[in-house]
Amino acid sequence: MTTGAAPAYLALAHTGELERRAAAALARLESCRVCPRACGVNRLADERKLCRTGRHARVSACFAHFGEEDCLRGDRGSGTIFFSGCNLRCVFCQNWETSQAGLGELVDARTLAELMLGLQDFGCHNINLVTPEHVVPQILEALPLAVAGGLRLPLVYNSSAYDSLDSLRLLRGIVDIYMPDFKLWSSASAAAWLGAKDYPEVARAAFKEMHAQVGDLRLDERGLAVRGLLVRHLVMPGRLEETSAIARWLAKELSSDTYVNVMGQYRPEGRVLEQPGRWPALEHRTAHAEYEGAVAAVQAAGLWRLDERAVRPRRLRTSPG
Repeated sequence: MTTGAAPAYLALAHTGELERRAAAALARLESCRVCPRACGVNRLADERKLCRTGRHARVSACFAHFGEEDCLRGDRGSGTIFFSGCNLRCVFCQNWETSQAGLGELVDARTLAELMLGLQDFGCHNINLVTPEHVVPQILEALPLAVAGGLRLPLVYNSSAYDSLDSLRLLRGIVDIYMPDFKLWSSASAAAWLGAKDYPEVARAAFKEMHAQVGDLRLDERGLAVRGLLVRHLVMPGRLEETSAIARWLAKELSSDTYVNVMGQYRPEGRVLEQPGRWPALEHRTAHAEYEGAVAAVQAAGLWRLDERAVRPRRLRTSPG
């Protein structure tokens, strides 16, 4: 346990580095290279492609989240900002209306800064940026305004791990807590289910960069996260071997002290429901036995810092309804 320190970005704010990072990130929008898709459209002119996001970010929801990990939500909630759009095309997405249809409200830099400050005023423990991979420039543009307005909360970067290394490097010394989801290990599964064959290699590189920046997760005397890497892994039906491979890689390539939340709440949603029979392996929930097997595999890999809900899993329903 450690005592909560000032967020990392405050040191950069005093030198003008935040503004320089924002300018560098915004320049990447002109021929977009913000994420691994490198679509090349001019988002400064509001052109859009796969992520459906132009010059300004869209926000679908902003609230104090009490459903996150205990070390994030504490007793006052994690100040969560859900961005619309996504650079993946997960066929099972539970939030397809915002991630793929792009529903949400446009926010400029000042409005996004005000959302951050509003969450701080509410008493939240952190600012939790959800699906930020394609809006790193917009986040960096808003941050100096939020700091000028008094923002003092740690930033949580809550991503799919399909992140550009260049974007992540612009976040060095700014993000306090990285919380990526390591979804799948094999290129075949990633191509079929995420629409991104290169997801596994991109994610591995992103994890190494994130860990190099912030290290293993550190908690304060209240049990709240102050800095470090927190890994999520959604257990997919019939893919225990992928969970095992991910766990072994995390323990060997990053650290056996990596904090992991093994999540068992998969259910068929999105295109899986719309097109029955196309992805039969995904048409049922993750069984309780599969989830227990996944937790055992993670522990067998040498990872011991598991989220409380993984150590003491509730019994999961195995059929819809």
